[in-house]
Amino acid sequence: MSDKPKIAIYWCSSCGGCEEAVVDLNEAILDVVDAVDIVFWPVAMDFKYEDVRKLKDGELLASFINGGIRLSEQEEIVKLLREKSQLVFAFGSCAVMGGVPGLANMTDREGIFTRVYKEIESNDNPENRVPETETKLDGKYDLELPEFYDSVYPLDQIIPVDYYIPGCAPSPETITDAFTAILEGKLPEKGSVLSPTKSLCDTCPRKDSKPDKIEIERFVEPHHYDKLDDGRCFLEAGIICMGPATRGGCGERCINANMPCRGCYGPPNNVKDQGVRMMSALSSLIKTDEEKEIPKVIETLPDLIGPLYMYGLPSSILFRKKIK
Repeated sequence: MSDKPKIAIYWCSSCGGCEEAVVDLNEAILDVVDAVDIVFWPVAMDFKYEDVRKLKDGELLASFINGGIRLSEQEEIVKLLREKSQLVFAFGSCAVMGGVPGLANMTDREGIFTRVYKEIESNDNPENRVPETETKLDGKYDLELPEFYDSVYPLDQIIPVDYYIPGCAPSPETITDAFTAILEGKLPEKGSVLSPTKSLCDTCPRKDSKPDKIEIERFVEPHHYDKLDDGRCFLEAGIICMGPATRGGCGERCINANMPCRGCYGPPNNVKDQGVRMMSALSSLIKTDEEKEIPKVIETLPDLIGPLYMYGLPSSILFRKKIK
């Protein structure tokens, strides 16, 4: 029997990009496999929940859990992994902050089911049926499905989390550094985010083009700006770039692809709410000589939740939209 440290990798509500990110380690993944024993990774290998239940409490050195919590099944399994693990890592933006699936907190289960199963034009659902947790099939047996929650939750709102690995998806460097720290026993204090603490603006390749004073007269969406590759600071061009409110460590992948930062690495240390921090930054950049002109500039933004809370609505002070 292997005496290597045992780890688990589990996928909750997310796109699957974090699973791909592990594979994207390329040759380095061979070093990981050589150093640890992966005893639970359902997306890649044939493991069952019962395999985890049979483990002793604390038998796993670490569990890497990606995705927010949307289903009762996910809550059950992450609680089980917490019992069996010495360390739990929130892996990727969805586990750390709620992620893009967390934008569904602007509605609720009823709203989602109504849209998906009743209103979409391509549906062939004349009986307007929606998923139920228990359904009788032909009177012979029951089909059971997990409960679909009204809200998406970041992992640490369901179980205690020891460390956070941010990113949509985490960069190969971020993942490699995390595994190295674990295996060498060089992890920082618990609760730490395993990424640099400085904001993305500090390492942005466009920072030298940033003027001493930015004055935004109107906001522009990226697809309406035909000079994304001009090397200018996106904020100077009136494009929302989350760099001032986002920690670095991503390798500036979006910026290098001529797209603004969307905030997937989350806020720097000591920032409670990424969206509020960005609102504060934007308010100081609006060019106007009269207070009454400010709403006109704000009106050029069709939406604030999407740009400012693309990844962090469930972990913000807002959490979700109040549904009447």
